[in-house]
Amino acid sequence: MTIRILIADDEALLRMAFSMVLDAEPDLEPVGEAKDGADAVRLANDLRPDVVLMDVRMPTIDGIEATRQLLRIRPQTRILILTTFDLDEYAFAGLKAGASGFLLKNARPEELLAAIRTVAAGNAVVSPRVTRRLLEKFRPHLPDADTASDERLSRLSTREREVLVQVGSGLSNAEIAATLHLAEATVKSHLGRILHKLELRDRIQAVIFAYESRLIHPA
Repeated sequence: MTIRILIADDEALLRMAFSMVLDAEPDLEPVGEAKDGADAVRLANDLRPDVVLMDVRMPTIDGIEATRQLLRIRPQTRILILTTFDLDEYAFAGLKAGASGFLLKNARPEELLAAIRTVAAGNAVVSPRVTRRLLEKFRPHLPDADTASDERLSRLSTREREVLVQVGSGLSNAEIAATLHLAEATVKSHLGRILHKLELRDRIQAVIFAYESRLIHPA
């Protein structure tokens, strides 16, 4: 299956460089280039890409607001935020807006290709521990709430809550299995049900939810 990709960046040379890398891959197809956030939203609606490479610093509408708007009209599209530093406010805001991960703009071509294929398959490209580091750094921006503030928590069983706490703590499925004395396949099944019940896109969104609902408290 060919993965259709929209490139959104206000620097023409970067758009050209990304397009050249993607064109060389038989399973990847760059379908368009956007010079700003508003352009990215419009083109995503017209071209229906599977993945959008979204720069954060763009005129008219920045990449974060473009991510929010784009996912409202095309929730099935996966977005990779392009950022300069792995622990900056834009990476944090991009994940909260619904991006499936972020990628440093100076990433090697093979890292870019792997990230695109990963998010296109429905997975996240940021490890839970990196997500937790982001949340801990930007904890002043988290809402002051308690576990009763989100009714979706009531949809989870006791075991599912336990698994969600471990996910929010940055543990892998194997580590959760060892901690809770479960089979790794069982943990994976629990996580799938958690995402479905909480209406979340991926593991990154589960980590953010665990913090925002105060199941996990930043250190």
